[in-house]
Amino acid sequence: MGRLLHSRVMAVMNEETPVVAADKVHALVQLLRTRSYEEIRQRMYDNPPGSPWWSACKIELDIRNGEQIAAALSATSRVLEKSRASTQHFEQLAETLHESTKEVIEMLAGTKEAGRRLEIAVYVTIGITLVQLFNLIFEVFRKR
Repeated sequence: MGRLLHSRVMAVMNEETPVVAADKVHALVQLLRTRSYEEIRQRMYDNPPGSPWWSACKIELDIRNGEQIAAALSATSRVLEKSRASTQHFEQLAETLHESTKEVIEMLAGTKEAGRRLEIAVYVTIGITLVQLFNLIFEVFRKR
């Protein structure tokens, strides 16, 4: 039945086999599956460590925490995958922008060179016009 632990304290300890204790804890865990966190924590605090109720509460809280960690890891993995996809897309956009910028720079360099050629052509045209004008003035004065 039981045995005396101390002569002043008349406490009796249950002598259960580990299999019976494990079955009791398992049954209590099943009972706790539908209970709230608060109720489980309160039951855990109300029972001494190592008791079947305390063990069942601890196991159930560990199971729930494990489930939450698994869900959080799964969500983190999904966010990470989306982040990778976004990063790849931004890298492609940056490369496209870089290439477009290089093309615009080349076009501006070509426009600058064309502007220089046009400037030279304008100076040449002005020079030829002045020479023609002097030639015309010279011809007019020569005939007089």
